[in-house]
Amino acid sequence: MRMSIGETSRSTGLSIDTLRYYEKIGLLPRVARDPGGRRCFHDADLSRLRFIRRAQACNFSLEEIRQMLALRDTPEVPRPEVQHLTEQKLAEIEQRLADLDRLKRELELLLNLCRTSQDGCPIIDSLGGE
Repeated sequence: MRMSIGETSRSTGLSIDTLRYYEKIGLLPRVARDPGGRRCFHDADLSRLRFIRRAQACNFSLEEIRQMLALRDTPEVPRPEVQHLTEQKLAEIEQRLADLDRLKRELELLLNLCRTSQDGCPIIDSLGGE
């Protein structure tokens, strides 16, 4: 199957600029061109773009995705690196969840103080360090 850049953009949900950028930085190998120089995306390109989208949804950076794509392109290579990247990503997310939980508790406390306070604004006072 061959798709134009516009069709690929609609199919993947990625902007045309993003598709060009991925090709420019090497996440996507140089895309085939038709005789008029227009990009023609094939099934392998679409598969790679879907992989990139899913990896981004899992919060992997473009550099981490580049590493995983390199490993994906050489299936005979053991993949402890991918496992390690995923373990690191999970640890980052767990830390972020802990930080968000701490923030939630702090905001709940501030709201409770605000609801019961007769003087000033405990939220503004707290944020101001008073």
